[in-house]
Amino acid sequence: MGIYDRPYYRDDRGAWLSGRSMVVNLILLNVGVYIAQFLFGQPLTAVLALHDDLLARPWQVYQLLTYGFAHDPNSIMHILLNMFGLWLFGTDLEGIYGRTEFLRIYLVAIVLAGIVWVGIEVANERAAELIGASGGVMGLMALYVLHFPRRGFYVWGVLPMPAWALGILYLLMDISGAANPEGSSVANVAHLAGMAFGFAYYTSGMNLGRLVPRRFSDLSGKLFRMRPRLKIHDPQRDARDLTAQVDEILEKISREGEASLTKTERRTLEEASRRYQRRRQ
Repeated sequence: MGIYDRPYYRDDRGAWLSGRSMVVNLILLNVGVYIAQFLFGQPLTAVLALHDDLLARPWQVYQLLTYGFAHDPNSIMHILLNMFGLWLFGTDLEGIYGRTEFLRIYLVAIVLAGIVWVGIEVANERAAELIGASGGVMGLMALYVLHFPRRGFYVWGVLPMPAWALGILYLLMDISGAANPEGSSVANVAHLAGMAFGFAYYTSGMNLGRLVPRRFSDLSGKLFRMRPRLKIHDPQRDARDLTAQVDEILEKISREGEASLTKTERRTLEEASRRYQRRRQ
């Protein structure tokens, strides 16, 4: 059995096929909150919503996250469109980044979109509140477009459009909306902030699961790795050690996604794959 045939490697890249994915969990959570808003009414929505006076009430900082799971209880389309976008863009991205890193990306996009929105509202001295997952969804959309720019969509089920054109269309609409916010109920600024985070995440190659960049991680591993003065070659022991390393790396992929691997870990997988191929010849 090859290293890429191991079950926990397959499960992470196709997690949405093997069980309930993080995308489905997030959709269920949003639907649950939406139902709770119906049951408890405006008081619950007010608690969850992000308010423009957050700086004056820092103890309500939790709203930077909770607003992204609340939707307008008077508009079913609000949650339907956001959940459709979460499913549409999130499914493939979860397969790329893994469940845990995907969740980090989504939540950070929501929080950053909320921070930017609060800053703009304070600067403009407007009294407002924000609810909805669109900041996070727009972050996913930007990341999706950068990964799959030529993938086709049918707008309204009729007009064919590549992903890159769809991304530009949304970008232009949100820029126009942010420039003329009067009378609009759409938080275009939050959308733009979410998109900006998705773009920055992709272009910088960052991984939210690691605070230390890969090159420093590799360097520290070289500096602190203890090596014996005399090396004794034992093929069986070497094989066992390599298998143990591969198992640890594949478990890491299962937890954090393939993008979390360091260069050293990738070289270990390549070496294991080469040895496996030599044994089959």
